Amino acid sequence: MSEKTDLLTIGGHTFTSRFILGSGKYSYDLIDSAINQAKAQIITMALRRTDSAKENILNYIPEGITILPNTSGSTTADEAIRTARLAREISGSDFIKLEVVPDKKYLMPDNAETIKATEVLANEGFIVMPYILPDLNTAHQLVDAGAATVMPLAAPIGTNQGLATKALIQILIDEIDVPIIIDAGIGRPSEAAEAMEMGADAIMANTSMATAKNIPLMAEAFRLGVEAGRKAYLAGPGRIIERGAVASSPLTGVSK
Repeated sequence: MSEKTDLLTIGGHTFTSRFILGSGKYSYDLIDSAINQAKAQIITMALRRTDSAKENILNYIPEGITILPNTSGSTTADEAIRTARLAREISGSDFIKLEVVPDKKYLMPDNAETIKATEVLANEGFIVMPYILPDLNTAHQLVDAGAATVMPLAAPIGTNQGLATKALIQILIDEIDVPIIIDAGIGRPSEAAEAMEMGADAIMANTSMATAKNIPLMAEAFRLGVEAGRKAYLAGPGRIIERGAVASSPLTGVSK
């Protein structure tokens, strides 16, 4: 299957890249370089980063990139709804990464408030991509409310701890029909590859690259990890032998 036929579809829009680039911790002069190395087609935008003409993130994002505003900083459904509406006015994008995070210590999303906001925003024509604690019942309710994707966290945001919620994410991958995009906690390209091998539809990363010594190079490494994991998933990994061993070369018909 070629890149042109293996497409990621979100809200009726198609993408060849399965890597979404977070921009929250980047210096602006590195954004263009990171996008070019990562080959990402979607980049997040926090509303607070568009509050002055001099520092407007929109001035640094190349043409042809889909803007994914987020509701970062919202602690209730009502706050997130207001932020989403304002973000659409500023960016012109119907996409919204929905974040409702009242917890200030561990930054855990509020799944119940996220469901409420999803229903309102989906009815207003937003392409809602909600960020959640991985939970099957929540995911089903989000899909019923009109979510275009479900974005479970792999570990607490900003920690680079990897796939701490791997088993719960696998349940969502197996049971939910909309794209499952892993968000928060992925710290290494190898972890991105592992998540894609599990069947995740895409990866979003921010801190893992923003804290790297060489951001463009790490962005490229993540792109390659995502691509390798996706290809492995499509290829179908080989079987696992739990006991004993199986020779990789024939043991019969060998000359003595």
